[in-house]
Amino acid sequence: MLGRLAAWYFFYFAFVGAFAPYFTLYLQDVGLNAWDIGVLMSVPQMMRILAPNLWGWLADRSGRRALIVQVAAFCSFLGFAGFFLTREYPLMLVAMALVWFFWSAALPLVEAMTIDHLAGQTERYGRIRVWGSVGFIVSVLTIGALLDRMPIATLLWACIITLTCVLASALTLQETKVGAGGTAEPLRQLLKRPEVLALLTACFFMSVAHGPLYVFYSIHLVDHGYGKTTIGLFWSLGVLAEICVFLAMPQLMRWVSLRDVLLASFALAVVRFLMIGWGADSPQVLFAAQVLHGATFGAYHAGAVALLTRWFPPHQQGRMQGLYGSVSFGAGGIVGGLLSGEAWGSLGAGMTFTLAAVCAALGWVLIWRGLLANQQNHDKPVQ
Repeated sequence: MLGRLAAWYFFYFAFVGAFAPYFTLYLQDVGLNAWDIGVLMSVPQMMRILAPNLWGWLADRSGRRALIVQVAAFCSFLGFAGFFLTREYPLMLVAMALVWFFWSAALPLVEAMTIDHLAGQTERYGRIRVWGSVGFIVSVLTIGALLDRMPIATLLWACIITLTCVLASALTLQETKVGAGGTAEPLRQLLKRPEVLALLTACFFMSVAHGPLYVFYSIHLVDHGYGKTTIGLFWSLGVLAEICVFLAMPQLMRWVSLRDVLLASFALAVVRFLMIGWGADSPQVLFAAQVLHGATFGAYHAGAVALLTRWFPPHQQGRMQGLYGSVSFGAGGIVGGLLSGEAWGSLGAGMTFTLAAVCAALGWVLIWRGLLANQQNHDKPVQ
């Protein structure tokens, strides 16, 4: 079953690798203006706030996580097919909303299923999740080379083929046995615990900090004279570093506490964003900054997931993983994108990435203070 989950991660993030870097080029090609493109590309982040909590609640109540993932894959496929039928902005907006409403359901539920299958061995999570990073790299490099030789509209076919593979891999997934509620407190009560609030708020700030990176990193490098091939290699380097960290996490988590993993990740995020903001003229500085992606995403994400797994019982994992995604990648992603967009024009690149470093520093403080009171038991499950 873990092999099937690895295949799903591969194809899921292969679609992300096809969509995220290149879909704006398609939208520009069909004649949409910058504002319309910005609105369309904000829809995925909005769906990341709204959808995961609904699907997580439904999955935890029904116990049918695999079925919901399969339905979500099929409906995402149908929604994306709408882009073949229209180039009208209102209809494209509807298609985008449909795709990402269902697409946002899948990842938190598969994360919960993976955790169930690992049966308490959360240190092995990175070895499964790493296949998503591999899929992203393969997709980015393959489709980038393809689009250098073929019309941009070819991207639609690349995306729909990848979605077909996502659906096929989803159909191989099997339901996991979700543990009974036992004596665990209601989810609402657990969420009020200081260490939980501290972690979720810190995750929000980490995603805000990554806003300038995801929106303006390529533009920043072009402004400093780097070519598109070099930019693609820098992006791939970051994901390669992420892969290495995912593979190393089982050993790392035996040596140091999850609190220390998170503290190091947030501290290195501060360093990374300052390097990008003020050292972009140096390829060596950018190389080092991209290697740090292994910490600022790979170790951070694996550590956060592991803590939430240990703090919340199995029957709450669907909702908890959905909430984690909504707070961090959803709300944090939107705020980070909007703030960086405002700061980029008025303050410039250096100060924008400095603000990102400040957000990462705030996250570090939250982890340091919020988990310090539970230093002896912060890696143990909430009872």
